[in-house]
Amino acid sequence: MKWSEATVLVTGGTGSFGQKFTEIMLRDVRPRKLIVLSRDELKQHEMQQRFGDGLVRYFLGDVRDRERLYRAFHGVDVVVHAAALKQVPACEYNPFEAILTNVMGAKNIIDAAIDCGVRRVLAISTDKAVSPINLYGATKLCAEKLFVDGNAYVGERPTRFACSRYGNVVGSRGSVIPIFLEQRRSGTLTVTDPNMTRFWLTLEQGVAFVIRCIEDMEGGEIFVPKIPSMNIMDLSHALAPGCNVEYIGIRPGEKTHEMLVSEEEAAWTVEQDDRFVILPLDRQRRSPHWTRGRRLPAGFRYTSDTNGERLTTDALAKLLEAVP
Repeated sequence: MKWSEATVLVTGGTGSFGQKFTEIMLRDVRPRKLIVLSRDELKQHEMQQRFGDGLVRYFLGDVRDRERLYRAFHGVDVVVHAAALKQVPACEYNPFEAILTNVMGAKNIIDAAIDCGVRRVLAISTDKAVSPINLYGATKLCAEKLFVDGNAYVGERPTRFACSRYGNVVGSRGSVIPIFLEQRRSGTLTVTDPNMTRFWLTLEQGVAFVIRCIEDMEGGEIFVPKIPSMNIMDLSHALAPGCNVEYIGIRPGEKTHEMLVSEEEAAWTVEQDDRFVILPLDRQRRSPHWTRGRRLPAGFRYTSDTNGERLTTDALAKLLEAVP
């Protein structure tokens, strides 16, 4: 695929991922045109001031609005679907809204992409979609299923769908890192469970991974990067050494450890040097391209507590340097 000849659209384009995606696409990739689709006119204005009007176009719209997506997708080659309601407590309190955006919005993306002739669609997912215990994770699991199985609907048309699934983004909105940095001023941090572990990566790493997956996708894959994990207590000591810690108990819908590849998924997953590729359940839709990957052993799970790659204090400091 030649990026220089491609028109790219990102949904949720004014969010943390969308803004970093726009920055990197303009800096390193230089597509023919980049379209930012979102509901937030103020943030679009701010992005326009930052990035200018050269290659970027700004489209007000909501993934719930099917007709608007048809208009937005006209002439688009690649769609990155990053729009979602992602705050766990907000989704629990507003379940219908979460389903309308995260599930029905995914369906609208699929319909519009097929009918408008979009060639590649990559959806952004999360570790919370694996064995979900909260509504946000459940909606993202449904979205993954829709995008993987959306390939069965394209017929002879060129559209292909895939997903990328990764863990917590350092410094993103709602992340524990900004909370700890704010709390250290008071000298006391609040920790839910001292045994908790999480996967971590930066926005820059997440965007680079997504771009690579778009280039490699054949249709139906879920791409999972190999990224480091860190215990919450190690994280708190690294960010706020010497501060007191108050244990407040695990919150509803929260896991002690996160999972990126489940034991069941491992049976149809291949491992590469820096990522896992979860293949479609339908063997007829598995591209022979992925035979070069290594099969995983029986009983394998990719979880934040058993992950062999740990995030050290020095490595965390380097990741934080990339946070604005």
